[in-house]
Amino acid sequence: MVGLRLAVAWLALWAWAAPAAHAAPDLDRALADLGSKDSASVQAAAATLGGLNDPKLLPLFEALREGSVYVWKQPGAAARTVIGGAKSIEGGAEVMDVYAPYGRAPLATRVLLSQLEEVSADRALRRLIKPFIDALSSSRELEDPDPAVRRSAATKLGAQGDPVLLPLLREALAKEPNRGVRHAVEESIALIELGAGTLDERTAAATRLGALRSARALAPLRAARDVPTATEAVRRIERWGLLQGAVETVFQGLSLASILLLMALGLAIIFGLMGVINMAHGELMALGAYSTFVAQNWFAAQAPRHFDWYFIAALPLSFMVAGLCGLLLERGVIRFLYGRPLETLLLTWGASLIIQQGLRQWFGAANVDVRSPRYLSGGVELLVGSTLPYNRLFIIALASACVLATYLVLFRTDAGVKIRAVMQNRAMSACLGVRTHRVDALTFALGAGLAGLAGCALTQIGNVGPELGQNYIVDSFMVVVTGGVGKLAGSIAAALGIGGLNKAIEPALGAVYAKVAILTVVILFLQRRPSGLFALGGRSGD
Repeated sequence: MVGLRLAVAWLALWAWAAPAAHAAPDLDRALADLGSKDSASVQAAAATLGGLNDPKLLPLFEALREGSVYVWKQPGAAARTVIGGAKSIEGGAEVMDVYAPYGRAPLATRVLLSQLEEVSADRALRRLIKPFIDALSSSRELEDPDPAVRRSAATKLGAQGDPVLLPLLREALAKEPNRGVRHAVEESIALIELGAGTLDERTAAATRLGALRSARALAPLRAARDVPTATEAVRRIERWGLLQGAVETVFQGLSLASILLLMALGLAIIFGLMGVINMAHGELMALGAYSTFVAQNWFAAQAPRHFDWYFIAALPLSFMVAGLCGLLLERGVIRFLYGRPLETLLLTWGASLIIQQGLRQWFGAANVDVRSPRYLSGGVELLVGSTLPYNRLFIIALASACVLATYLVLFRTDAGVKIRAVMQNRAMSACLGVRTHRVDALTFALGAGLAGLAGCALTQIGNVGPELGQNYIVDSFMVVVTGGVGKLAGSIAAALGIGGLNKAIEPALGAVYAKVAILTVVILFLQRRPSGLFALGGRSGD
């Protein structure tokens, strides 16, 4: 029995690597032998069919695994192997649709079940055909136009560790143009050779895996104690892992800092100019997020061919919607409560609850999903195993653009001069003819619009819900207070510090305790510097 299994396995390997010059005779003979009563002949036929490496045989192998391959014994005709389909009852007799074993083309409908004899697939046969099924399905995926699908297929083949797959992987490597996919294919080839090759092949495979910085190879390399180069390969991969972890931590910290900065920009302007603790700032951000959701649905319904343009349209839309709501909020109620911080805090908190409930009534309490456009899907592979997502890179770029635009408005325009004048000395500005109430209204609208942009950006990294703003409002206030009220440079520095420190300590403490630690650090810092990193100058800061 052992000798028979070895012979079948050798036949499978030989057939896979051999040229298919006589594919048609081998195919016909093997299909006929597949209906044999002898299990050894059936296994040999399955090995021959698998060795043809023909994707049109994949339906046959899948049907054989599921027990739906039959021998059709027609009266007056030679028996033939077929794939069974749907069953039904006709004229009191049970019938079945049958299909050709090669390509699964329809053969006949309503074949009497009494004319079909099932080909039994025992455990040994299913184990024999499994690598052929995996190889043929992955072979189809290895030719997919999408590099992500090809890379996933190569990774899956490497995880199987079957030497039968090596010719398929080498063939794919020879014609693969994508660098990331080539890396995955080379990694899979080396992993298979490490597990099933000779000592020289395993030594070369270990060296190759170390050069590829393969994180998947750490466990197999640690287990390969007889391979001389395995220890050095493990050290090389671990050193690379430390560098990769540092790069990812820096990027994640920068990404979180950008999100906090987007939120804090508008808050810093409003708080610094008017002294208003705007508890509805998070809900203004949620309005920007829901504006993006509405823009997405409109493009999907009215202009599906131009769907990817919805996000470009959503950016100014979210700014205008949130800015208009901020303007209405300031002109409607807040302007009557200047100089009364407790009342404005309670008022804006109540406004936040009203906006939340309105969003629930209009869009529902459940989160809604905003799909990323194609140009924000995927990422750029900076290092082996480290991919920087396009959506987070976009948020970083948007935060940088908003900081630059805010700087230009505040320091390079007449409106910015008036804003800074009112911020430093409201009474003197009014004496010089500055219409402080108009400055207040426009500045509040600007800050609210920046919150709407933040909400638009956040749709690319998470779901949108009525309570979206509550997840960021506390952190945004921490950024504003730590950086110094009304100071643009302080907000940037505080966002980078809080975001970077959060991501640095999160792996050790977890997400919840990391936030507690950050809050503790901010409290201790404000005990020493109550004015923040950069104190506000002028008479109002004295």
